[in-house]
Amino acid sequence: MSYSIVLACLWALAATVIAMIPSRRRHWPQAYVLIAIGIPLLGYVTYENGPLAGLVVFVAGASILRWPLIYLWRWVKRQFGTSASKP
Repeated sequence: MSYSIVLACLWALAATVIAMIPSRRRHWPQAYVLIAIGIPLLGYVTYENGPLAGLVVFVAGASILRWPLIYLWRWVKRQFGTSASKP
């Protein structure tokens, strides 16, 4: 197993442990740290193992960090949906 895949598995394990710890801020600061570490890690996995492995790691990370992605999707729809509906 490559070094990048091991790091991605450790990232997923750390994200799971972080999710089990109670948080007053609903884990948003921890999510920002996971995103900051996860994006370069995703690039490293894709570079070392190819696009299919990168896609698998992306889907795994997206399932862990689904709420930031949902909020990003809603924000993008609001940004492009309002400007497209104006005459």
